Amino acid sequence: MLQVKLIVTGDDFGYCPRRNQGIVDCFLAGAVSNVSLLVNGSAAADAAKLARRYNIPIGLHANLSEGSPVCEVLKTNSSLLNQDGFFHGKMGFRTALSKGLLNMSEVKQELKAQVELFHELTGHLPPHMDGHQHIHVLPEVRHVFAEVLEEYGIKYTRVPIEPGLHNCDWIPPSLMDFYLGVEEDSFNTVDVFTRHGISVPSSGYRWPDIYIGLSTMGKNMSVSNIWSAIDTAIVEFTSKASLPAHPTPQSRTVTIELMVHPGYPSVPPIGGCGDGPDDFSQSWERLHELQTLIKPELQSHYKTRNIQLCSFKDL
Repeated sequence: MLQVKLIVTGDDFGYCPRRNQGIVDCFLAGAVSNVSLLVNGSAAADAAKLARRYNIPIGLHANLSEGSPVCEVLKTNSSLLNQDGFFHGKMGFRTALSKGLLNMSEVKQELKAQVELFHELTGHLPPHMDGHQHIHVLPEVRHVFAEVLEEYGIKYTRVPIEPGLHNCDWIPPSLMDFYLGVEEDSFNTVDVFTRHGISVPSSGYRWPDIYIGLSTMGKNMSVSNIWSAIDTAIVEFTSKASLPAHPTPQSRTVTIELMVHPGYPSVPPIGGCGDGPDDFSQSWERLHELQTLIKPELQSHYKTRNIQLCSFKDL
């Protein structure tokens, strides 16, 4: 039987106390196996303490788009900031990048500062590092991001290319356009990461075989949607993979990352990354994800399908 190692990553750990508690509750219920920390989140220090208390595997959710930088010299007069002194935002960052307004040396400076702060908060370097709002796969940024991974020896990252995404007709057109843009950026990132040795097994740097999380986000998350996404991804991966004679396909291990955003909704003014909690964090969809992930039938499905929940450090 095909063995599947599933990393269920709770993003935005550190965003606010209520998101932290929701993610911890999911971890303790066996529904989340890994977390990504926003070091500029208002509750980042508490999140790091919770990770230590409950032995939660934790990596870095690099943030260049929401809130304030952690690098002191970039908190004023930086290309990364808008006129209000905060990061440009999810779409604003992309617009500024497309216009050539972002200084890549400042991008690298901030990414390194976030790695250093992560180390200060947790006592170790992140075993994995991805990007808040998928900024790490954007043009230019992807090169700098790869350099930082190499410099710090961060072994794992995320490449958000989701099998079957194009067939998800329940996703609104405007959101699908954004997702397809992320997908295109991710395809272009593969070559960059490969040139940096990130996907070469012998170098120790890589990402999971399969990524899932766009089609199952928020209100679109259900037990059946998660089952379907995993099954679709495995079928597509195994049909494309060039499996060696030894080991046989029956003993092959496939790794999957499922990106999730569970939590108890933020209550203003508490939360955020320097400029208060956003609509995403205040949405009922955060609680919906939490309630879906802890359902017993989802856990039963994992066991039936020989799916083992793990973290990046277990790979």
